[in-house]
Amino acid sequence: MNALNALFNHPRAGILLLRWTLAILMVFHGWAKVRGGVGGIEGMLVANGLPGLLAYGVYLGELIAPLMLLAGVWVVPAALVIAINMAFAVGLAHMGHFLDLTASGGWRLELQAFFFVTALVVALTHRIGPNK
Repeated sequence: MNALNALFNHPRAGILLLRWTLAILMVFHGWAKVRGGVGGIEGMLVANGLPGLLAYGVYLGELIAPLMLLAGVWVVPAALVIAINMAFAVGLAHMGHFLDLTASGGWRLELQAFFFVTALVVALTHRIGPNK
């Protein structure tokens, strides 16, 4: 059992791996917005009575904040920006799917839930201060 503890008991490495996984997977979504624009998001915002200009915040939540996580800069605010971004995404685009399951039995919003909860875990587990 001690050998397993020595091999697998690395919580800081686990948290770093989780942070980088969240960041890399989210950057793909951000890059898609760079290439395709945010017109669809702008339309959803306006349809819900919000300013269309907020659509550009998706670049912050899906590109800038994840890059900050990769760099280890302002990790807690960056993770919280991602969590807020995901809350907006679910509220604007996915509320009608909240109770839906996929054909294979998974929750339709499992990816959104993964991003949201992972961002919260990163924010809650990151040390702030001299012993980063």
